[in-house]
Parts: sequence; structure tokens; C-alpha cells
Amino acid sequence: MLGVVVVMATACTSSPAAERRGPGKQDDRTSTKPAPPPTPVTLSITPGNKAVDVAPGDPVTVAAVGGELTQVTLTNEAGEPVRGRLSPDATTWQVAEPLGYGKTYTATATGRGTDGKPATLTSTFSTVQPRLKADLSMNPLDGQKVGVGQPLAFYFDVDITDKAAAQRAIQISSTPAVEGAFYWFSDSEVHWRPKAFWPAGAKVSVRAAIYGKNFGDGVFGNDDRVANVTVGDAVVAVADGATHQMTVKVNGKVARNIPIAMGKPGHETPFGTYVVMSEHTNYTMDSSTYGVPADSPLGYRTHVDVASRMSNSGIFYHSAPWSVGDQGRRNVSHGCINMSTANAAWLQSISNKGDVIVVQNSGGPRLESWDGLGDWQIPWAEWAKGGHR
Repeated sequence: MLGVVVVMATACTSSPAAERRGPGKQDDRTSTKPAPPPTPVTLSITPGNKAVDVAPGDPVTVAAVGGELTQVTLTNEAGEPVRGRLSPDATTWQVAEPLGYGKTYTATATGRGTDGKPATLTSTFSTVQPRLKADLSMNPLDGQKVGVGQPLAFYFDVDITDKAAAQRAIQISSTPAVEGAFYWFSDSEVHWRPKAFWPAGAKVSVRAAIYGKNFGDGVFGNDDRVANVTVGDAVVAVADGATHQMTVKVNGKVARNIPIAMGKPGHETPFGTYVVMSEHTNYTMDSSTYGVPADSPLGYRTHVDVASRMSNSGIFYHSAPWSVGDQGRRNVSHGCINMSTANAAWLQSISNKGDVIVVQNSGGPRLESWDGLGDWQIPWAEWAKGGHR
């Protein structure tokens, strides 16, 4: 039995616990918890022994329960070691470099339990040989500066069946953080955009870790892709076919009003929200690039000093010195936005690809979302559903 000594105190406000302990003394009723009994170590290796068709992008993990790992090796068919990382508490080990396709690997783990006894486990497994390897291209590219309307576009060279797996492989983050979502335009093309335009000055990071990932139907990812992108000033221009003016705002403030001429009757400029796709100088405008032979009655091949592409169907804003007399008065183009050489050069000098041009009151059809980077033509509620499935 544990004896308890009660010390009488004169202070009437003393608590019984204080009376028992006194200043600076420990409660003599405390007891120590008995140490757990020694246990043998239990080892596990994932993938398990004789596993086949393992995706090289899946983790290779070794774990110890009831003890610690003392040695882990993973070797390829040639006996060469594969790098891995041991956790600080020596209870888990994970592979730290990519495995190859169609290869065989052997993992051997040795551990020691709290009982001091060693244990060893071995797993030999083989990785999958893909039916097809999917390569990925991206827009924008690493190091580029873009406008606030720039979507992040990803183009696979084969159709993707497991679209959710592809989305999980593409990690997107930004400072400041924004809400955004993926949208599939086809089985091989997916875009990601924020709910609203990017904040000016945002930093965007894209890590497409597709290597070794299973995208379904025997298709596996090939090389990873990485891009770090900076968003520039918020350059948003509104081109009005009724007033024949373009109002250019930079970070919310009007920077310039530009007289313009848009598509004439029969060639009306489609209305909607465009994103500048590319910028050019000393450029040849050629109607054959969108299906109209240059030598046909409606065709043309014209050199211009400044041109910025707004769609794949041939819509540009560009310098047009031949129509300066019409600019600000009437629409006379084949669908492009005409402006003076000086104004086109100025606009291009302050902008980046990804800047926004809104066309209104043009009398033309609605810009299709698939024409260039017409992503903002899709309302957010529809965009968030994910598109083509």
C-alpha cells in the first residue's frame, strides 16, 4: 500500500492538494506507467512481391512497425541502386527517383524490433510496359510574362481516358491563391483558368508531374513539365463596333482611346472576350491561313508592321495605315481590328500575350470558346462542370 501523510496547515484557504504537496514539492501519489513490452519488428514493402504492371509514378514504400529500419536497398535489373529517403524516425523509406518502364526491381529491407531482434523482407516487382506514352505541351511556358486573361492550356499528344488522373498529375498554385478549375475541350486538350481574371502581379506555378502516371487504356505519362509564370499589369481593352473606338485600361484606369475599324458587312467581327495569343512585328496577313485562298476574290496577303493574334480563325488587331480615314468612323476590315501603326505599336508595347480584348456591338456572331483562347466565353458555372467527358 502507498501511505499518504496529511500535513495540517493554519491557512484556512489552503486546498487539500496544496496541503499535501506544499511549496515546490511533488504529489507523492503519482505513479509511473510501465514500459511497453519489447516487440518484434513487422516490415512491409509496397509494391508487394511478384507485383506486375506497377506504374513507375506510384510510390515505392518500405515501412517498419514495432521497431525501425536499419537498411533498405532497391536495385534494378543490372544491380544498380535506386535512390531513396529514410524518414527521421527510421520507420519509413520512399523511392526518390523515377523508375523505368518495363523494368524489374528488387527491394530488400532489414529492420530491428524493440526486442532487439532483426528481420528481413524482400520484394521483387516489375513495372508496366505502356501501350502508349503521353507527351504534354503547355501554354504558357516557363519564365513567360502573361496578361490577366491567360488560361493555362495543356495539350496531350494522345487521347486521355482517365481525365481525373491527368488532373491530379497537374498541380497549379499561385500567389495570391485563386479559385480555378479544369475544363476539357477534347480528349487530349484541357485548360485551367481562375474563376475571375488573374490578379495583376500574381505568381503562378505549374508542375505537371505526369511521368509514370496511369491515364487509362494503357496510356501512361512521359516527361514531366514545369512552368513558373508571372502575370503583368491588368491590360483590358474594349473594342466597340458602334462607336468605332477601343478603350484601353491599365490596372483599371483609362490609358488611351483608340479609333478603330472592325469587320465590314459580311465580315463582322465575332463579339466576346478574346485573349491575346501571340504578338508579331513585320507580319504577313494571309487569308489562306484560315481557309480563304489569297488569290480568291475574298482573299488577301498583306504585310503589316504590327499584329497581335486574337483567335485561330484569323482575328488580329493590327496596324492598317490604308484605313486610317475610316478608323473611328466605319467598319471596313475583313474581321480584324484596324488601327493606326502608332496606336498598334503603343498597344503592343504595353501588353503581353494573355491580355484581354472585349469586342462588343460588332454585329457579328458570338466568339466560339474553342476558337483560340476563348475560355472566358464559357460561364463559370458551366466551366466548373469540367467540359468534354
